[in-house]
Amino acid sequence: MSLNTSFRDAVSAHLAEAVADYKEFHRSPELSMQETQTSATIRAKLEGLGLTTSIFGGTGVVAVIENGDGPVVGYRADIDGLPIVEDTGLDYASVAEGTLPDGATTKVMHGCGHDTHITVGLYLARILVEHRDQWSGTVVMIFQPGEETGEGARAMLDDGIWDSIVKPEAIYGQHVWPGKAGHIYTAKGTAMAMSDCLRVTVKGKQAHGSQPESAIDPIVLGAYMITRLQSVVSREISGRDMAVVTVGTFHGGLKENIIPDSAEFKLNIRTFNEEVRAVVLQRVERIILAEALGSGAPEPVIEEMYRFPRCYNDPDLTDGFLSAVGDELGEDQVHLEGPVTGSEDFGAFGDDIDVPYVYWFFGGYSPAKFSGDEAPAGNHSPFFAPDDVETTLETGIRAGLSALLSKVGK
Repeated sequence: MSLNTSFRDAVSAHLAEAVADYKEFHRSPELSMQETQTSATIRAKLEGLGLTTSIFGGTGVVAVIENGDGPVVGYRADIDGLPIVEDTGLDYASVAEGTLPDGATTKVMHGCGHDTHITVGLYLARILVEHRDQWSGTVVMIFQPGEETGEGARAMLDDGIWDSIVKPEAIYGQHVWPGKAGHIYTAKGTAMAMSDCLRVTVKGKQAHGSQPESAIDPIVLGAYMITRLQSVVSREISGRDMAVVTVGTFHGGLKENIIPDSAEFKLNIRTFNEEVRAVVLQRVERIILAEALGSGAPEPVIEEMYRFPRCYNDPDLTDGFLSAVGDELGEDQVHLEGPVTGSEDFGAFGDDIDVPYVYWFFGGYSPAKFSGDEAPAGNHSPFFAPDDVETTLETGIRAGLSALLSKVGK
């Protein structure tokens, strides 16, 4: 269903203020599970609306908007930034710094657009509070930390969010991405991939670089492992199945003429179903161990860093969402597509209590960005930021309201 005039007028009336808030969030990102100031700002804005807030998972914020009898629905926005040096050239670009788990200092950027998610979530709450006469029921607003590391949803769940907060009947969430501003993109069924992140410590034997015969070189061994791992997708799973194996880091040694005693690499695995996931993980472990054995090296250490569950959009709930947002934005602005290989922990909130959910993307770029040969910058890029902030935020707010009001609207 399309929004009525009062809701549309509210979106328009608040848009300039929403843009200003977005720019402030963009200027001051914080790393995953360290979102102390971001969390405090969110709480202050929600409490300024007369809402009571609760903290879960350290820096996660929840506010329940109660408004009489009716359905209970949830909405989640993630709030963390990334260890990226921003290169957008914006006059509100981030110069924030943060501390990584290993103690190193890094620049921080909202390179995945969570600043838009915070802003949209806050204005959804504001408009719902200001227009209580237009809907009936309960909306649970969730502002989640640590999405980038897969920690945040689990931390909030382990902290008892559903033990003390009313359980919703459905949960919605959305994410900005390099699509056209004003457009919505989603999938029915599997929407996003599972993700497994592993750390591999390759063990060897140290020696001087001039005496390689005295060493077991973990750098050479690690290189063989990494090269061979690329055959898992091309040679060990069916062409009917999807998997991605990416080695994103490789570190070893401190000096060019010393063969070190260890090296480390980290890899990321994406799959769409549990059966393929199990096969890929087994093949990865087999290759790593076999290459070490073949080199006469000590057994390497394989550690799980974190993982993301599959994000599965309930087909019936997705149909309802598509109908509502299509009425509001126009059917030509709404795109039903296949799953993407990116990953999210949003689905954990619904999976944990066995309730359906829908997750969608909204575009952040003006048509001009698609007129050249080069695609606009994607998420996790130092250049990523919506170039049409007004339309991006307006679309996110209208889509979020359409989804929520499809359940609680009068």
